[in-house]
Amino acid sequence: MNADIIDIAYLVAAILFIYGLKRLTSPATARGGNQLAAVGMLIAVAATLFLARILTPIEMLGGLVVGGAIGALLARRVEMTGMPELVAAFNGFGGIASALVAGAEVMRYLDPDPASTMALNQLGVGTSVTVALSVLIGVVTFSGSFVAFGKLSGKMSGNPISFPGMRFLTLLLAVGVIVGFVYLALGIDAFPTTVPPTLYALGGIALAALFLGVLLVIPIGGADMPVVVALLNSYSGLAAAATGFVLDNTALIVSGALVGASGLILTMIMCEGMNRSLLNVLLGGFGGDAEGDGAVPTSMEGLTVTATSAEDVAILLTYSEKVIVVPGYGMAVAQAQHQVRELGDLLLEQGIDVKYAVHPVAGRMPGHMNVLLAEANVSYDLLFEMDDINGEFDSTDVVLVVGANDVVNPAARNNPASPIYGMPILNVDHARNVIIFKRSMRPGYSGIENELFFADNTKMLFGDAKDSMTSLVSEVKEATS
Repeated sequence: MNADIIDIAYLVAAILFIYGLKRLTSPATARGGNQLAAVGMLIAVAATLFLARILTPIEMLGGLVVGGAIGALLARRVEMTGMPELVAAFNGFGGIASALVAGAEVMRYLDPDPASTMALNQLGVGTSVTVALSVLIGVVTFSGSFVAFGKLSGKMSGNPISFPGMRFLTLLLAVGVIVGFVYLALGIDAFPTTVPPTLYALGGIALAALFLGVLLVIPIGGADMPVVVALLNSYSGLAAAATGFVLDNTALIVSGALVGASGLILTMIMCEGMNRSLLNVLLGGFGGDAEGDGAVPTSMEGLTVTATSAEDVAILLTYSEKVIVVPGYGMAVAQAQHQVRELGDLLLEQGIDVKYAVHPVAGRMPGHMNVLLAEANVSYDLLFEMDDINGEFDSTDVVLVVGANDVVNPAARNNPASPIYGMPILNVDHARNVIIFKRSMRPGYSGIENELFFADNTKMLFGDAKDSMTSLVSEVKEATS
């Protein structure tokens, strides 16, 4: 009877997972979709732990209270600029949880007699290899995610890191993993000790995976971190699915497969947004640390930058008919999204057409800008993806680029020698007027000078984006009062 109820619970959970994932395709329904998927996971977990009598109701309730409290605390304390590294950490925890659960399943097969060894056929070849897959993917996800966490949080350099022999070492570790898989598949009993041979193989795979995760992520620069976050999210799903096969748990298989597939699709979308292959992202060593303060040249090949003031920009805006806002990571750093929304509301009240253009790789994680704007209560109807809005820049009076850099660089179209050549960009340079909100002239994560800054139709409003936006809001209020 309990088995039937568990199966029904898993079916309901799977439906909620799929429907919740579908609702994540739109900013307007994403929050509800996330909640549906969370309810589905709660049903699956409760059915597994309670009906299978793994935990008592009190133990399960205690876990929910402790976990919920930790989640609520993190949700309230983590700033939106810290969300990318938090997502990376979650990916890492998901990966190591899958690996540990798979390892625990192996331990159940151990003979209680400490003097005996475990024959591999007690697990079966299929189960052994599946356990090894879960351990491999889970541990790679764990170590790789925390390297990404370090790069995103600034605890380690965002520049590509390499050392002599690094790729040879990576290859050597990969060969070691393959040897471990072969050992498990063939059932070689080569260690006449009290420690089961299978544990030697799994331990070796786990250790190699720990270093592989580090070596796979440290050569990747800051500009590619959004792709890395999406890919590691896919890895965490695959690890969960592999663990589901180990445990013969339908809910884990379905949820893990959905996360793995959707994460991989998102990764490919991000790669297309940069016109680069996944292999090029993983091996390219592209990008570096975020921009910083300091004096840098304000001219390029005889071109000069034109600075402006909040007062002048306010006058320009009040005489405009159409305005497009392009948000970037600089907006997140300055926490300027609320001032951006306030400015947009003021212009809408004056009958000015206001839209927000979001590039697929803007920010430090997939959907970063959408989340920021949603937090500031920007209407979902005003958010447009690059392909949907690129044709409108030619008829736009003013474009406000708030902290964005590489995603608006015309070098991607005009300069075949540029590392970002061929990358789809927002065509902001086609507008009549472009206002750049930026702290300094330093390049973004790609490390490439932005030709847009020197264009005839571009003016730079230097300073912290939040302060500049606050001043601009005040000037617009005064100009329209």
